[in-house]
Amino acid sequence: MRKIFLMLCLITPLMTACNTLEGVGKDLSKAGEAIRKAADEAKTDP
Repeated sequence: MRKIFLMLCLITPLMTACNTLEGVGKDLSKAGEAIRKAADEAKTDP
């Protein structure tokens, strides 16, 4: 029960920020791009 409550607490802000499934996809895509950029920068830093 506690795990479900915690998951809902984490997911709710994400769902309220996105009005549609398309919005969710865009948000996930932007998050993936940010992770990719950070990884690329980490690779190039000495």
